[in-house]
Amino acid sequence: MLEIGTKAPSFELPDQNGTVHTLEEYRGKKLILYFYPKDSTPGCTKQACGFAERYPQFQEKGVEVIGISKDSVKSHKNFETKYGLNFTLLSDPELSAIQAYDVWKEKKNYGKVSMGVVRTTYLIDEEGIIVRASDKVKAADNPQQMLEELS
Repeated sequence: MLEIGTKAPSFELPDQNGTVHTLEEYRGKKLILYFYPKDSTPGCTKQACGFAERYPQFQEKGVEVIGISKDSVKSHKNFETKYGLNFTLLSDPELSAIQAYDVWKEKKNYGKVSMGVVRTTYLIDEEGIIVRASDKVKAADNPQQMLEELS
């Protein structure tokens, strides 16, 4: 996980519609950048739906929300459509942002060790500096916690 107070690494990734986004285009806005393991899995769905439900409140506070996983653009589009998601999902199959943000880690699941995305949420300020970083995030609680942090 990256340290609070460090400059957020730049990225250039396609969203669920194939439109490429960069960190720089969010300059001047606060940004919640959350990394999650996989579209349409139970925890990731709870987290995404929680952000979608609260998205108008984030917007009122001038905050953008972006989810990033290694899933394809097509997978993100299906995820967005199935659950009515109203925010940007970025596809990072090459792991460029995932590795830059230090969320690609060794994970243990039922005694099996593999590499994967550790659920992590960053709050980036208007200047592109990380002001909050949380790993070991509880998927269902994360959206509300982030909203409370902004109050």
